[in-house]
Amino acid sequence: QAQLVESGGGLVQAGGSLRLSCAASGRTFNNYAMGWFRQGPGKEREFVATISWGGGSTYYGDSVKGRFTISRDNAKNTVYLQMNSLKPEDTAVYYCAADRRYRVEPTTRVSQYDYWGQGTQVTVSS
Repeated sequence: QAQLVESGGGLVQAGGSLRLSCAASGRTFNNYAMGWFRQGPGKEREFVATISWGGGSTYYGDSVKGRFTISRDNAKNTVYLQMNSLKPEDTAVYYCAADRRYRVEPTTRVSQYDYWGQGTQVTVSS
């Protein structure tokens, strides 16, 4: 059974850094675009970052551009999200997701991702 498992969340002070990991198992996700999304308390799930299957294309949400970096290691079936200069407004549950459909460019739309992890909590204190 295909499974995505996030790790690396935690509590950090504003200005700090965290690196999230998303390990895929049960099938290979090397041909899938992968994305990170987040959902804060009382908010809708929002797009954070996405990366194409080969890693050549990346896109970021406006609120994280310049601070977060998405990357992938297909040999390890793992996707990463490096988060720097964290702010209290980055506090949320972060989810990893996979899009199994071929697209010219990776999508930023929540509804177009097929597989989801259980999420990992990131809390940024001021």
